[in-house]
Amino acid sequence: MRGFMKYGPDPNKKFPVKNAPSVCFIKNVVTRPNIIVGDYTYYDDPDGAADFEKHVTHHYEFLGDKLIIGKFCAIARGVEFVMNGANHRMCSVTTYPFNIMGGGWEKCAPSLDDLPLKGDTVVGNDVWIGQNVTVMPGVRIGDGAIVAACSVVTKNVEPYTVVGGNPAKLIRRRYDNETTAFLLKLRWWDWPPEKIFANLEILCCGDINRIKDIK
Repeated sequence: MRGFMKYGPDPNKKFPVKNAPSVCFIKNVVTRPNIIVGDYTYYDDPDGAADFEKHVTHHYEFLGDKLIIGKFCAIARGVEFVMNGANHRMCSVTTYPFNIMGGGWEKCAPSLDDLPLKGDTVVGNDVWIGQNVTVMPGVRIGDGAIVAACSVVTKNVEPYTVVGGNPAKLIRRRYDNETTAFLLKLRWWDWPPEKIFANLEILCCGDINRIKDIK
């Protein structure tokens, strides 16, 4: 515990910011085994930061899909991760889910092969997701990406890009290809707390080239 206090907040604490219950380290409050979250990733919501799981919808264990979020992500209020359980059968005359309504309609339950399942939803490390963003099933958001507020993410997002809109589209790349490749290889989020602490000024510096001098 003393090490975490010296080199940063305790990643196993629910609310790392003193007197600020609107900021919650998500991994310490999720209960579903099919939601996996890395250290220091937080959800910021004054209406209930600890209720992050309510923002992961249509998530049914029998489908087997997972929501996987990396380390050091910043997720703003109003986010919704729509999982594969929201999908309806599209290969038939109607998409209406008769089977869930009962009254004998259960006989028309679709097989999993009939559903357009998209697989796991994966958010990389050091990703910033703005307010009221919707992430659709099976999307992969790369390391270092930024998703603008009120966006609807329907397709994969490349690392270190900024996307926005409905549907979300590329706004710009954060860095050139060489720098992006360097950062993806560096993987600073996997450093031990001591090394992150020792290099905080460089990690937070506006001169991106300084990071290349770290040994």
